[in-house]
Amino acid sequence: MNIQLFAGGKTEPATPKKRQDIRKKGQVFQSKEITSALILITGFSVLYLSLDSIESKFINLFKYLFYTYPGANDEVFTVKGIERFGNVIFSNFIGIILPIILAVFLISIVITYAQVGFLFTLEPLNIKIERINPFEGFKRIFSKKALLELVKAVAKISIMIYVIYSFLIGQYKGIPELLDMSVQDIMKYSLCIISGVLLKISIVLIVLSIIDYIFQWREFEANIKMSKDDIKEEFKETEGNPQIKSAIKRKQRQISMRRMMRDISKADVIITNPTHIAVALMYDNKINDAPIVIAKGQDLVAIKIKEEAQKYNIAIVENKPLAQALYKSAEIGDIIPPELYQAVAEVLAYVYSLKEE
Repeated sequence: MNIQLFAGGKTEPATPKKRQDIRKKGQVFQSKEITSALILITGFSVLYLSLDSIESKFINLFKYLFYTYPGANDEVFTVKGIERFGNVIFSNFIGIILPIILAVFLISIVITYAQVGFLFTLEPLNIKIERINPFEGFKRIFSKKALLELVKAVAKISIMIYVIYSFLIGQYKGIPELLDMSVQDIMKYSLCIISGVLLKISIVLIVLSIIDYIFQWREFEANIKMSKDDIKEEFKETEGNPQIKSAIKRKQRQISMRRMMRDISKADVIITNPTHIAVALMYDNKINDAPIVIAKGQDLVAIKIKEEAQKYNIAIVENKPLAQALYKSAEIGDIIPPELYQAVAEVLAYVYSLKEE
């Protein structure tokens, strides 16, 4: 026996209304680890694809610094010379980092939108007493959640350090060979090592972010669970909402309309106005002593009834007074009034004679 049911424990998944309410408050599920991982991987990927371009920019920069710039000795320490030197450094620096910044910016927007969607709320900015209460602050700092986040951060850093160390330790044999290499070869070798390290880190980040995503999702779902009493109270609140009521009534009308159209296939005759009213009658002497109304409607509904009747080859009889009388005096599922027995019997006799012919 689940004792939580008697204690009012939160054992039920959150309802759509609860999810909508907490979303308005800015409380949404989002894994920061998977966002950070994808941002870093994107940056690493752009950096790796730009290695040739970066190498070329660095070579041009070094040529300028070691050959071109010192040659203009009369302008080295002038305002114009320093300005030109700064422009060269800045343009090369921007050319290297700008593609990475743009890629990271775009992927951060895409990943955040994929997890949260479009959401604008000022609720998290509201001042709350518990946020400025030192005691509550200490409780948050030394809470289980903060301790768990600390353990996760230490574990992630430790794993990344181990991966980087295990990769670099296998590359140390090539370090003495750098003494015999040119500057360009040293740069290529260094960029290859950096790209290898970034690849290893990317793989580790993907695995860790997937684990964190699953963990964060389960924790979020557990935090927003509701008790049976919460669900009952929410139902009471929504039941009194005029919009909810109108939506329920609209849904009920749609269900009734579909059921009525489905029952038209059982009708013996459709009596029409001819264009404004249509009433479908069914007669089975084994079930009822008199015909019953199984569908009726005005205007567009009447047209729809006649269209459904044509699908099943049901007779359509035009009789304005009888159609108006049936529409006003009988509801769907009712037996026709006794005063209309004679008129309806004549119509049915006519329909049966047509069927016999």
